[in-house]
Amino acid sequence: MTGTLNKVILIGHLGDDVKIHNFEGGGCIGRFPLATNETYLNKQTNEKVTNTEWHNIVVRNKAAEICEKYLSKGDKVYVEGRIKTRKWQDDKGVDRYSTEINCQEFTFLNTKNEMSSSSPNAETKATIQPNTSSADLNDDLPF
Repeated sequence: MTGTLNKVILIGHLGDDVKIHNFEGGGCIGRFPLATNETYLNKQTNEKVTNTEWHNIVVRNKAAEICEKYLSKGDKVYVEGRIKTRKWQDDKGVDRYSTEINCQEFTFLNTKNEMSSSSPNAETKATIQPNTSSADLNDDLPF
């Protein structure tokens, strides 16, 4: 294979509500932490061990607005995107790094509002891709 691939697929729970930052030109960016869990049995102690990994998710423009409107802390979501590492210097001149997932597609697997009004296994699916127009978005949402 001569090409390369930068693709991440995650299914996890929001660790906080979506935070939006609006820009002067009208665009916006949304950020939220996503937790994924790994559970295994420690063979020496026979204890169940759960490790949580936190991922910084970034969504842009209309997708960010939709996430802010429909997602809240604890909701389960499928995220597909690309890994991006940013580098900056802090106040003391020390290099700092942040790794983010630039979301290209997401699917709501459940929302708190739906969980309270329907069965616990219900899924709300709203898949957003970056090339979708805002007119198309209104037709695709199931709510």
